[in-house]
Amino acid sequence: MTVQEWIDGYIRAWEERDAEAAAELFTEDAEYRDDPFAGPHFGRDGVRSYWSGVTATQSNVHVRFGDAIVADDGRHAAAEFWVNMLNGGAEVTLTGIVYLRFAADGLCEELRETWNFAQGRLDPPAGWGS
Repeated sequence: MTVQEWIDGYIRAWEERDAEAAAELFTEDAEYRDDPFAGPHFGRDGVRSYWSGVTATQSNVHVRFGDAIVADDGRHAAAEFWVNMLNGGAEVTLTGIVYLRFAADGLCEELRETWNFAQGRLDPPAGWGS
């Protein structure tokens, strides 16, 4: 699986709020960090549990990723994301960056993200994502 194929799968999983599809993108021993000050969600079970909870209040989810920056080894990547959605019925925008480390088979071994959340539907600025 290429980095872009992985990102495309992540987008589909998020837009469809499919915790099982999200979990399948990760190794059995993956670390998923959605908060730098909290412990990670471990393995596919941790990803599945986290995603089930966090996407439960989301609807009309539209996810965009910018061009990924991929290290020469193909195992490390980073990318911006921009999400417009309804969360608990309110229109919101979520934007951030993910750092990804991949296993040889293309599944993600480690995800670290940082994000910002704003009320309302906001569009990315000119030049975003490239």
